[in-house]
Amino acid sequence: MSQKTKIFIALGVVYIVWGSTYLGVKYAIEVLPPMLVSCTRFLIGGVLLFLFTLLRGDKFPSMKHIRNAAFIGVLLSGVGNCAVAYALQFMASGLVALLVATLPAWMILLDFLFFSKKKPTFIGSTGLLLGLVGMAFLLNPAQHIEHREIAMFPALVVFGGSVAWAFGSLKSPYLSLPKSLQSTSIQMIVGGCFSLIMSFIFEKNQLHALQSMTHQTYFAMIYLVIVGSYVGYTAYVWLINNAPPQLTATYAYINPVVAIFLGWLFLNERLTSRTLVASAIILAGVALMTLGRRRKPKEIEI
Repeated sequence: MSQKTKIFIALGVVYIVWGSTYLGVKYAIEVLPPMLVSCTRFLIGGVLLFLFTLLRGDKFPSMKHIRNAAFIGVLLSGVGNCAVAYALQFMASGLVALLVATLPAWMILLDFLFFSKKKPTFIGSTGLLLGLVGMAFLLNPAQHIEHREIAMFPALVVFGGSVAWAFGSLKSPYLSLPKSLQSTSIQMIVGGCFSLIMSFIFEKNQLHALQSMTHQTYFAMIYLVIVGSYVGYTAYVWLINNAPPQLTATYAYINPVVAIFLGWLFLNERLTSRTLVASAIILAGVALMTLGRRRKPKEIEI
């Protein structure tokens, strides 16, 4: 299979799978606290995947490789996913996915500040401005708090998680990491441990929640572990190390569309006219930001 084919298959997986995980988390947090969901999902998935790599003959990674993968894991599967799970308690799954769609904006800003030091292109800057306008229209900070369609604090938590995710994604290609599957498993384990600590600090009645799991909760968690973590996360980790960043970032404006459709289909979630207009503005901005990213010499041409 050619590298080009692998990239497009991995993109398709990330588009569909990650768009559907918002629905899976939404079902899971009906019974379980959100950070416990992230903890359970990534600890179980990560441990089983790491054991699989050892059984198939992979050597135990060096401490340097473990340390680097752990750093990325805290930022991505730790901070990033905890933020999303927390926000899903207060907002529709499609709206949370839409807020996460601002990821390319954070990647542009962080790339300029800490990595390439290059100013964004005109197209990228236009997209960034358009995305900010759409986000301001969506959040409507000037409106009285009782009449806002979106809770401000959960939205800020999502933005914080997106900043962590963007920094980790940008930093990953610069670090020496284990083989793909081992890197993924270590990131999941460390992210799960981070989520466990956050759950102990901020959440209560975890044991009672685990005992109250329904068949729907079990199915949601199995889906999140097997499909969301093994399939989706592995595909994303492979993409950020093998595909052009501007191509990988396109998932940010496909996932909200998938999440909004599934939320409408299964959860009867409805979007207001303000949200629909803001969605169109934000996704247009994200598309321009993605198209406007500067190419690096080492990137793969497809």
